[in-house]
Amino acid sequence: MKRTNKINRREFLAAAGAAVSVPYLIPSSVLAASGRTGANEKLTMAHIGVGGMGGYHLRDMIARRDRGEVNIAAVCDADEKRLAGAAKTVGKSVEAYRDYRYILHRNDIDAVVIATPDHWHGVQMVHAAQCGKHVYVEKPACCTIEEGKAMVAAAKDNKVSVQVGSQGRSQPEAYLAHRYLVNGNIGHIDKVNCFHYNSPEDSKPVPDSDPPAELDWDLWLGPLRWRPYNKKYCHGVFRWIMESGGGQIRDRGAHVMSCAMWWMGADGTGPVTVEATGTSPTKGLWDSAVTMDVTYTFKNPDWVLTWNQHTGNAVPAERRTGKEPGGKIRRPRYGAVYHGSKGKFVHWGGDGGTWVEKKARQWDLPAGAKDVYQSPGHKEDWFNGIKTGTKTIMNIEAAVGVANLCVLGNLSYILGRKLEWDQTKQEIIGDRQAQRMMYRPQRHPYHL
Repeated sequence: MKRTNKINRREFLAAAGAAVSVPYLIPSSVLAASGRTGANEKLTMAHIGVGGMGGYHLRDMIARRDRGEVNIAAVCDADEKRLAGAAKTVGKSVEAYRDYRYILHRNDIDAVVIATPDHWHGVQMVHAAQCGKHVYVEKPACCTIEEGKAMVAAAKDNKVSVQVGSQGRSQPEAYLAHRYLVNGNIGHIDKVNCFHYNSPEDSKPVPDSDPPAELDWDLWLGPLRWRPYNKKYCHGVFRWIMESGGGQIRDRGAHVMSCAMWWMGADGTGPVTVEATGTSPTKGLWDSAVTMDVTYTFKNPDWVLTWNQHTGNAVPAERRTGKEPGGKIRRPRYGAVYHGSKGKFVHWGGDGGTWVEKKARQWDLPAGAKDVYQSPGHKEDWFNGIKTGTKTIMNIEAAVGVANLCVLGNLSYILGRKLEWDQTKQEIIGDRQAQRMMYRPQRHPYHL
């Protein structure tokens, strides 16, 4: 692996000064020009965060590189072991970085794939956009309302293509569900009930300790308040901490509710009220809701979306064989039920696996019926957005809308009361405490 961090972070900050402390304030003359890659040219990619889903995205992009579709120039991670493994896997003189800001200074990199923990998504996506990079960022898009506003503005102002990793919209059966529903097969839909199982509890707490030698703990925390290292904060289990993950609603909710907003034609809209209840963990570090019920009320058109997080509430999955199109339903414990004036419709999963009822799979589009967009694949849709300037299927505006549902659900749960939401202003109405919680301080220099 070719290492480029020849100075430590303190030296880097001291030498680069304001350009690093606020890495997006780079002269326009050195920025990568939006749209500079032609339709027949290869995009040059960098990967920020290479564990978990980041590892999946990297392997996928390596396969694309080996087919001659893209170049991979750099990988980045705050964990040296993960970083070294990724660099070895990519090979071919890839450059390895611990700090993502080095990548953003490179003019030869067209696009970045961001698969860091959730608390990094907003800051890194904004900085990447302001440095002229196209962005694929994992879901959920943001952790706060403030971050979501900044992400939308950064993509618009810098004319970059952004795809958020709620890939359920791009699944083959998602297309079948979408066209089935918009053609009125279950009539007018007035309620969508999402189901999921509990968030886990930290049943075996451990004391704080020194971080592993390979982990840059300060950099992993990034914009979060500083706290001592504890292995129950990372890797992976960050999901169950409110400020860095937010529980099942921000994980799978960002998938299942993404499908609902897409199929209901509700992108760009938002609820007028949000009301949540739930149960809290009884011990340990993890503080996301164990069980949770959220009701989102929409107006003009009127419909209700609910999030129901209880172990055992799953709708039994339809029987399938592995030989059927789409294969067996491998994620039957979460999904949604659509209630219409002429019947119901169920889908399971909603992320990398989305399965729908047989009646939608076997429904043929009749003459004169309404067809809908069929994604060629989530990354293919992103590449098309980069090359043509068309909006991606999970563009940043749509993704922030879904993330806001998750954020507002958690805020209502924490505060124990109903919230009113102004979609136009992107603000909570008439609740000063809740309004303050739309934002949170971010540590220097890892901030918007």
